[in-house]
Amino acid sequence: MNEKIGLLLIDHGSRKQDANKVVIEVANLVHEMSNSLIVQHAHMELAAPSLQQAFERFVAAGVHNVIVQPYFLAPGRHSTSDIPKMVEKIVQKHPNISIQIGAPLGVHRKMAELVLERVREADKFNFLSK
Repeated sequence: MNEKIGLLLIDHGSRKQDANKVVIEVANLVHEMSNSLIVQHAHMELAAPSLQQAFERFVAAGVHNVIVQPYFLAPGRHSTSDIPKMVEKIVQKHPNISIQIGAPLGVHRKMAELVLERVREADKFNFLSK
C-alpha cells in the first residue's frame, strides 16, 4: 500500500491578495516538482485557507502523515512557537494523523543564489529611480 504524505506550506497571511498568492504559487511549484506529495497551503491568519481548513482537505484525501513547512526565513516566534501551538490543536482534533514540523527556510546556499538572482533583476523593480 502506498501511503499518502501531505506537505503543508504555511505563511502568515495578508489582507493583500497578491501577497497571499505567493505561497499558493510556491505550493504549486513544489507539487509539480514532487512525485508523491499531496501539497496544500495555508495562512496563519487574515486569509483562507486556515491551518484547520488545510487539514480537513488532507483528511478528505486520506492523508495520515503531514509535514508542516513554515514559509518563513528565520526561526522567529511564528515558526518556533505559534505554528507548533496551532499544530498541537490539530493533533488533538485528528490524533490519527502523524504531523512533523519543518524548520524555517533559513540559511542555505540556494537562498544566497536566489538573493543574487534578485539583485541581477533589481532594475526591473527599482521604484526609487522612477
